[in-house]
Amino acid sequence: MQLQNRVPPVAVAVGAALGQVLVANSTPRSTARTLTATAVAAASTALLASSVRAFRRSNTSVNPLDPAVATTLVTGGPNRFTRNPMYVGMAGLLAAHAAARGQWAALIPVAAFVAYIDRFQVAPEEDALRAQFGEDYAAYVRNVPRWLDLRTFRAVRLPVEGVDSP
Repeated sequence: MQLQNRVPPVAVAVGAALGQVLVANSTPRSTARTLTATAVAAASTALLASSVRAFRRSNTSVNPLDPAVATTLVTGGPNRFTRNPMYVGMAGLLAAHAAARGQWAALIPVAAFVAYIDRFQVAPEEDALRAQFGEDYAAYVRNVPRWLDLRTFRAVRLPVEGVDSP
C-alpha cells in the first residue's frame, strides 16, 4: 500500500498523541512544565490558525491529500518562515503534549510524526507544487526552509533602531 498523501496529517498527529500516551506515563504536574506546555500549545495553535487563514485569504485549498488542486502558491503569512507552518504547528502541539506528560519518551512520537509527514506528505506535496508553479516554487524553496532553520529566525528578526533603519 502506498502511503503518500493517503492518511490525513491530522490523523497522523492524533495517532502520535495516542502513541505519547502509550509510551510515556504522565508525571505529577509542575508549574514550569504546565506553563511551558501551555505556551508551546498556544504558539502552535496560533501558527496553525494563521496558516489556515492565509490559505483561505488566497482562495486556495487547505486539503493536503490533493495538493494538485492548489490554485495559489501561498508565500505570505507564516509561509514566509517555513514552507509547512501547519505541520510545524501540529508538531508543536505534540511537543506541548510531551512537555505536559513530563517524560522524554513522549518526544519519540513527535519525531515519528515529523519523519512520517516529511516522507509521505511533504515530499509528494512539493512534487505537485513544483509541477504546478514551476520557477516560482523553485525560488520559494531556495528562500524558505521546509521546516525551521536559521533562515526562519533571520526572517523574524526585529529591526534594531540605528542599525537596521536607513
